[in-house]
Amino acid sequence: MNRRRFLASLGRTAMAAAAVGCEHVGGRHAAPTNAAPRRPNLVVIMADDLGYGDIGCYGNTRIRTPALDRLAADGVRFTDFHSSGAVCSPTRAGLVTGRYQQRARVPQVISVGKYRGHGLALEEVTFAECLKQEGYATGVFGKWHLGYKKKFNPTHQGFDEFVGYVSGNVDYVSHLDGSGQADWWHGDELHPEEGYTTHLITTYAVDFIERHRDGPFCCYIGHEAVHYPFQGPGDKAVRKVGGKSAGRSTRPDKEAAYKEMIEEMDKGIGEVVATLERLGLARDTFVFFFSDNGAISLGSNGPLRGGKAQMWEGGHRVPAAAYWPGRIAPGRTCGDLAITLDVFPTLLALAGATPPKGRAIDGTDLSGVLLENKTLGPRTLFWAMGKQRAMRQGPWKLVRGLPGLKAKAGLYHLGRDIGEQHNLADAEPQRVQTMTAELEAWENEVGAADPMPTDS
Repeated sequence: MNRRRFLASLGRTAMAAAAVGCEHVGGRHAAPTNAAPRRPNLVVIMADDLGYGDIGCYGNTRIRTPALDRLAADGVRFTDFHSSGAVCSPTRAGLVTGRYQQRARVPQVISVGKYRGHGLALEEVTFAECLKQEGYATGVFGKWHLGYKKKFNPTHQGFDEFVGYVSGNVDYVSHLDGSGQADWWHGDELHPEEGYTTHLITTYAVDFIERHRDGPFCCYIGHEAVHYPFQGPGDKAVRKVGGKSAGRSTRPDKEAAYKEMIEEMDKGIGEVVATLERLGLARDTFVFFFSDNGAISLGSNGPLRGGKAQMWEGGHRVPAAAYWPGRIAPGRTCGDLAITLDVFPTLLALAGATPPKGRAIDGTDLSGVLLENKTLGPRTLFWAMGKQRAMRQGPWKLVRGLPGLKAKAGLYHLGRDIGEQHNLADAEPQRVQTMTAELEAWENEVGAADPMPTDS
């Protein structure tokens, strides 16, 4: 589907929904029916560096995101959803394995320099591998960032198809990584190709869905937006073969580029949903959208403190929405504490797939929350990167080693202080002591203090 047809499709929302059997009441889908496909198609969409306040349904009035706003309005919008890391590779390792990335030995970014030889260990089990065993066609389109070497290519880790890049970011036009090397792949072979990265990702995702319309399929879309270099669809390449990275952008109006990048991603997501509707697959497909971490200073993390690469809320509380017409009731807001680690067990539960034996899965199945409006209850979650540590226990958050933290430890009640401005550590010494002990026990269990290997 070309861009013009997509834009037209947004104006035909009601007609498209009716074509797949959805009724609208007040502009939204009617309540879910009891009929459910035994093995639904699965679409997982991850944005890159998109902040909690970067899209319309989270309060942004400058950037237009009608497709994402529609997903949230016609599905579930999460207000306490988190990435398992505050930077790229760790979150992706946690996402595809359902395990804290420290267990998978990807606690920090797999960079183009020092860690170029490292990657997600092949003995780790991905959700794609589990779904393949159930007859799912699996594809990943866009950013992988879990190993540069061919042996770490996603086609060797459960994905039937891969079109995209393996580094942390590429020039949106020339598709060169930060060291000036070509980084655009079809499967495990380099395959240079013209086109704006965001558009290519959408094109190949749509093609995958069309070819596997008889299902079941799992389509993982790893968008590059809104990671630097800041380039809109009409911009020229900023990186050359063998040359050093041109930095984040050559444009003086980076804010305008940032806006363009998010809006192009939003159009692509709308195109994917429109494809599902056009093929009559919307009611058979679960769609889950979220970001890999918080925004840099150019973006917006709304009321949250900090941003990318920090364990403050702005580094890991991210926008998220789940959409499944006829199965997920529309217009809901979910305040349950959830994390990207939960995607793995949720996908497996929806597909009726068997979790891998003998491996600790740290995520929790969200299907009851999504489909039956159940609640998860209080949870305990952990984050670690370098010397930074964070822990959630219900509404309480303990932090250590964070930038700007003037005390040895910070304790915040996020229900009353989402901006983490009032440190209650001195007022709650017993709580600090108890949570610190649990945090240290977790560190020892997952090897949070272990360095990331420089080669594999």
